[in-house]
Amino acid sequence: MTFSIRNCFSFASVLASSVLLSSCASFESDAPKMTVGAGTPVPVSGETEPVGTLGDDAADDPEIWADPADPSRAVILGTDKKAGLYVYGLDGKVRQFLPEGQLNNVDLRDGFEVDGRRMVLAGASDRGRMGMTLFLLDPATLEVRTWGHAPTAVSEPYGFCLGRRGDAFIAVMVGKDGDVKQYRIASAAGQPQVTEERSFRLSSQPEGCVVDDATGALYVGEEAKGIWLYALDPAAPAEPRLIAAAPSEQLKPDVEGLALMKDAAGTWLIASSQGDSAFAVWKVDGPEPVYRGRFSAVAANGVDNVTGTDGLAAHAGPIGAYPEGLLVIQDDLDTDGEALTAPQRRQNFKLVDWREVRRALGL
Repeated sequence: MTFSIRNCFSFASVLASSVLLSSCASFESDAPKMTVGAGTPVPVSGETEPVGTLGDDAADDPEIWADPADPSRAVILGTDKKAGLYVYGLDGKVRQFLPEGQLNNVDLRDGFEVDGRRMVLAGASDRGRMGMTLFLLDPATLEVRTWGHAPTAVSEPYGFCLGRRGDAFIAVMVGKDGDVKQYRIASAAGQPQVTEERSFRLSSQPEGCVVDDATGALYVGEEAKGIWLYALDPAAPAEPRLIAAAPSEQLKPDVEGLALMKDAAGTWLIASSQGDSAFAVWKVDGPEPVYRGRFSAVAANGVDNVTGTDGLAAHAGPIGAYPEGLLVIQDDLDTDGEALTAPQRRQNFKLVDWREVRRALGL
C-alpha cells in the first residue's frame, strides 16, 4: 500500500528548560533489579539534560548526526515517549523540543532529497497515532521540523529504524506483538510518500533494530530471545538467523537497543543487555559474528552510572571532542549523586567516548 501524506502538524519548536531537583528522600527505580557495572567498566564522559517528563519511564532512544564537512556541528535526537522529540547539542543542552507525543524509537539517514534540497531524514515510531512520524533535519541550520505522519498496520508501534538500499530509503517498524513491517520512504511533491514492501513476524516482543546499509543486513532484537539477522532486501529469503541468544552470558533480557559502529578496525554491533546494565559487542564484518566482550558505562566526570538502558546510538569518526566516535546511551535513572523521590525520577542520555570502549575491550 502507498500513502501520500499532507503534513498536519505544527512546526513549532519549544525550547525545554533544564530541571533543577533536590530532595533528602531516596528513590528506587521500578526497572528490574540489576547489577550496576556487570561489564568491563567504561567511564561516562558527559550527559544531556533530562527529558521533561518526570516521575515516569520516559526517555527511550537517541540518534546522532554530525556534519561530514565539519564534525563539530552535530546534534543528538532523543525521544521522550510521553511527550515528543528532543534535539540536543553535544554539550547536552536542549536546542529544540518538538511536542509530537508518544514517540518511542528514533533513527535518521543523510542525503534525503526534498524539493531539490539534500536533507537528513529522521523518523520515529509513534505509539499515540499508531504509525511513524517523519522529520527533516536541515544540515545548514541543524534545525529539525516535523514533516508528516504515516499510519502503519502493526500491533503497536514500538521499535523503529531507517536504512538505505541503493537509492531507496527504508523504514522498519517493529510492532509490540512481534509483527514487523518494512516501508520505502520517498518525497512526492515535497510530501512524504510511504510504501509498504514486506512484513514478517517474531514469536514474542521485539524492539531494537538497526540496518547495515553497506551489507544489507537488518538486525532485530527480540527482548527475551536474542538478536536476529535478516536481509533488508524484500526479495531475499525471509528466514532469519539467530546470531546471539538470550538469556545467555552475553545478553540478560531484556535485549533492548541495537547500534552499529563502523571504524577503521571494522563494524561492531552493540546491544543493550538491560537485565544487568551492560552492553555486548560483536564484530560483524566477517563471514560470522565474533563476540568481543561486554562493557558497562560507569560514573565519571561528575556523571552517574548508566542503568537499565532502553536505546543507544553510535557515530563513528570525529564528532565534536570525540576524535574516533561517540556512543549515546539512554539512562533509566539519572541521579548525579542526588537522592530523588518517586515524583522527581528523571531520565536522560549519557555520552561515552568510543576510544574508552576500544581500550576496555581490546578492540
